[in-house]
Amino acid sequence: MVESGQKTSSAVWYSLATARILLGLVFTWAFFDKLFGWGLATSAEKAWINGGSPTTGYLKNVEGPFADMFTAIAGQSWADWLFMAGLLGIGVALLLGIGVRIAATTGSLLLFFMWMASLPLSNHPFVDDHLVYIAVLVTICFGLSQQRLSLAKWWQKLPIVHSSTWLW
Repeated sequence: MVESGQKTSSAVWYSLATARILLGLVFTWAFFDKLFGWGLATSAEKAWINGGSPTTGYLKNVEGPFADMFTAIAGQSWADWLFMAGLLGIGVALLLGIGVRIAATTGSLLLFFMWMASLPLSNHPFVDDHLVYIAVLVTICFGLSQQRLSLAKWWQKLPIVHSSTWLW
């Protein structure tokens, strides 16, 4: 534990970096599994490169209070492209530690929509992994100035990024 007035130990910053990298792996894995159909969440026949839709499987069977909204966009080309671009962009940004503020914001939004589509939840009335991941993304943002295991220092020195902290 860090006492009031003490400097935060580097173990905390490395823990945040580990959480950032692990969450980046979650997003990039989802992208590549849906793209190529590696057989875990997506079969090869349903892979995006084989004509499958990355949004159909998740959204076509939504039953909760937002079912009409989500089933209407399931399989739409624009939704597939936006979803896949989001998975890849968020994942790469988190892995590299660049654009983390944007990745955390868009990742939280994507996860919130996925949480909405999951309602009603089967294991808890309110909390599931989507909300936990959102909390982790928000926590990671609090540690942006002390990022470890990242390209953040190089990224933040770029002129356009340096003058626009929302790109951190």
